[in-house]
Amino acid sequence: MTTIDNNLQQVMGRIAQACKAAGRDPAGVSLLAVSKTFGADAVAEAVAAGQRAFGENYIQEGVEKVAALRLLSPASLQWHCIGPIQSNKTRLVAEHFDWVHTVDRLKIAERLSAQRPEHLGPLQVCIQVNVDGGETKSGVPPEEALALAQAVAKLPRLTVRGLMSIPDHAPDFEAQKELHLRAQRLFLQIQASGVPGLAHFDTLSMGMTADLEAAIHAGSTLVRVGTGIFGGRSYPAA
Repeated sequence: MTTIDNNLQQVMGRIAQACKAAGRDPAGVSLLAVSKTFGADAVAEAVAAGQRAFGENYIQEGVEKVAALRLLSPASLQWHCIGPIQSNKTRLVAEHFDWVHTVDRLKIAERLSAQRPEHLGPLQVCIQVNVDGGETKSGVPPEEALALAQAVAKLPRLTVRGLMSIPDHAPDFEAQKELHLRAQRLFLQIQASGVPGLAHFDTLSMGMTADLEAAIHAGSTLVRVGTGIFGGRSYPAA
């Protein structure tokens, strides 16, 4: 058993335990393995261990891994863009990823829709919400999320699937849970709004290695785990 295989099993165990404690079915929580800064070989190890969905923060790096894994693995993998998207990178995202979690501007969504190839299915998107109001953080303010979701839902090559949030670090479980509950309340409000085009609004993307238990207690349907699977990261010097 490889280290990545062992780590994946541990993370899945954490998810199962958190679901049990929260009274939830573990089948209702998906695991996204965040592979940023790790090479295609590490992703291939995770694939061999049974993981199929991967998240990439850096678009060019992600595109390279998508191509490499297409050759290395016959399995059908799912690729999620979970990093910020500049206008000059929308075509790469539209052509190579299956999901985007970081839509917080209509302009970006319009470019993704226009550049999504016809032979691919609709790009699945989440609206990123800045639930705790950090001035330097990405994400639409909560009070603007419904209007943005409604506008994005009208675009022809996108399907709005839910919300994504990355709240600031909180010191303990209860504080983490309270931040995540803000996103859940907004998610449920939008889900119940009856807005046309949001029939597939079923995904609440929140929770990472350090706070996945709190996120699951708050209703997360998809947790994004990197360090817990691949280990600590080494970033190049600026």
